[in-house]
Amino acid sequence: MFQLLDGKAISLQIKDEIANEVRGYTTKGMRPPHLAAILVGEDGASKTYVANKEKSAHEVGFISSVYRYSENTSEDELLKVIDFLNKDEETDGFIVQLPLPKHISEQNITNAISPEKDVDGFTAINTGRFVIGDERAFLPATPMGIVNLLQRYNIETQGKHCVVVGRSNIVGTPAAVLMSRNNAHANCTVTLCHSRTQNLADITRQADILIVAIGKPEFITADMVKPGAVVIDVGIHRIPDETKKTGYHLCGDVKHSEVDEKCSYVTPVPGGVGPLTIVSLLQNTLKAYKLRNNI
Repeated sequence: MFQLLDGKAISLQIKDEIANEVRGYTTKGMRPPHLAAILVGEDGASKTYVANKEKSAHEVGFISSVYRYSENTSEDELLKVIDFLNKDEETDGFIVQLPLPKHISEQNITNAISPEKDVDGFTAINTGRFVIGDERAFLPATPMGIVNLLQRYNIETQGKHCVVVGRSNIVGTPAAVLMSRNNAHANCTVTLCHSRTQNLADITRQADILIVAIGKPEFITADMVKPGAVVIDVGIHRIPDETKKTGYHLCGDVKHSEVDEKCSYVTPVPGGVGPLTIVSLLQNTLKAYKLRNNI
């Protein structure tokens, strides 16, 4: 019988811990941590995600600001906003919500963010710090959430074979790095797979821990999973469904209707990795705040 890895419950635990720590600082007369977000355009998913970040920040006692700009904002205008936030002593960390409109270079914008305020962990400097294990690095939020989930459920990782499906710079590649680290919550032997991997099912069937972030609905089926594996489904997709009031249903990169029964632990979609991603952003902001205040 499999056990669901409840990301919502774990996120609430971590939020309580953050809120208690923040109260400890504010009762001493310190200002609370301040997380800002820049949102360009009218993308529905981005607006929802930023609203959830803002709500979560307020729940733990943070100050939260959102800078909203139209779709036709120029790259130069956006760089000026980033320069302001980099220099603002009252802002501890900020994110630029992706994707950006096509006329704006995401690489230019991301790398303009001060590494000390880059709480998404996307800048080249932060990526370098992360890869070499520099303690100043801010970990990418989703891989950090995965590690939090495994740690809070006391899932044994040492010496296990972890297979990561998907090689993005946001999830797959950093997740592979984190799971290979020399610490009590990693120490896995890691195989990183992708869309060009040959005999993929032969490899995924070897996984004690299978992390799926390939961005294809219900891609992983029962014949690709080892009995008793821990399966982490990072994907989330809206599939048109006229039987639902919303007009769609949500699914992940794993076909849960047939995979779950083979697992020892599995993340649901929604409610698995997603809530931990936002909590990781809060953890990074608190870390930035503490570094700025020498706490």
